[in-house]
Amino acid sequence: MTKIALVTGANKGIGYETAKQLAEQNIKVLLGARNETEGKKAETALRDLSLDVTYVKLDISNSADIENVKNYIENEYGALDILINNAAVFLDSAWFGNNVETVPLQTLRDTFDINYFGTVELTQALLPLIKKSESGRIVNISSVSGSFGVHLDETHWLYQLKPYAYSASKTALNQFTVFLANALKETNIKVNAANPGWVQTSIGSDQAPLTPEEGAKTGVALALLDEHGPTGTFSQSGEILPW
Repeated sequence: MTKIALVTGANKGIGYETAKQLAEQNIKVLLGARNETEGKKAETALRDLSLDVTYVKLDISNSADIENVKNYIENEYGALDILINNAAVFLDSAWFGNNVETVPLQTLRDTFDINYFGTVELTQALLPLIKKSESGRIVNISSVSGSFGVHLDETHWLYQLKPYAYSASKTALNQFTVFLANALKETNIKVNAANPGWVQTSIGSDQAPLTPEEGAKTGVALALLDEHGPTGTFSQSGEILPW
C-alpha cells in the first residue's frame, strides 16, 4: 500500500528536495505551499521526473488552509503516514550578532506564526489521520540555531550567530518535538527533529556549504525510520545534537 506524505514549504529548497527524495521511494507526496504559482511549478517539475506528487495550497499560518488540507487528505486517502514540518521564515535583519535587545516584537510574532504556531496547529489537526497510519512519522525541520547547548559553547562555529527571533522559534519547535514524542510514546508514531545543516537556500544563502539535496537527507531518513528507530531526538546525519 502506497504511503502518503505531506511536506510543507515544498515549492523550493529543502522542502522541494525532501518531497523529491520521498517520492523517489514510491511515496505519494503532497506538496504544501502557500504560493499557488510556485507550488504548481514544483508539482510540474517533479511530475516531469515521473514522480507521484500533488500540490496542495497550504499557508500554515492560515487556519482555513489547514482545515482544507486535513479534509482533503481524509477524503482522498483516509490517513497520513508522514508529515514533514519544513515551512519556515527567517525575518531577523541578519544572522550575525546578537539582536535580542533590539529585535522588533512584530518580527518575533511573525516568525513564531510560521515556525512555531502554524506548525503546531497543522500537526494537531493532522494527528488523527497520522494515528490511522501503521507507522506514522512526524519530522520537524529545526535548526542547530535553536540549540541551547550550541549557544552556550564558545568553541562552536555558531556561537557568534544569535538571530533571536529565528533561534527562539526553533527552540520552541524542539520543545514541541520532545513533548509530542512523549505524548505519543505508546503509539507507533515517531516524532523527531532534524537539523539540515547550513544549506544553500533563501534562509541559508548561497554561501552555505551544503546543497538542498544534502540538507534534505536527514529529514528524509527520519521519515523512513523503521519500527526500531528512535523518537524524541534532534539530529543531523545520524549524529545526535544537544538540545
